[in-house]
Amino acid sequence: MSRTTVNFWLDMLLLLLFIALLGISVITHFLFPPGTNAAGWTLWGAGYDRWSEWQFGLLVTLSLAILIHVMLHWTWVCGVVSAMQAHRTGKKKTQWDNGTKTIVGVAVIIVILNVVGGILAAAAVMIQGPGV
Repeated sequence: MSRTTVNFWLDMLLLLLFIALLGISVITHFLFPPGTNAAGWTLWGAGYDRWSEWQFGLLVTLSLAILIHVMLHWTWVCGVVSAMQAHRTGKKKTQWDNGTKTIVGVAVIIVILNVVGGILAAAAVMIQGPGV
């Protein structure tokens, strides 16, 4: 398969995942009562907890597909960043070699994971049970 074909099908997958996530989010937010009051409510044989599990599963799948999409376009992303840097500094645009692109990509992933991990750690420390 050509790179264009792979990109097309990945984009179609991203679109379908987004539409499914949007649909399930609307269902869980607008059709079901809030999670604490949703006990016993069902839609097409599934309760709120099951719909919430599907929503999270779609979110994870969409996130992985977006990651693959960005990886496939990483050379383009690096080229745009390099051009913006050259424009901002007034210097001639330079192409990053593959090693630099890899280091920048790994650094971006590390920053994202640290931010998400920090938010989760803060939430784990600050969560309060009932009656607190």
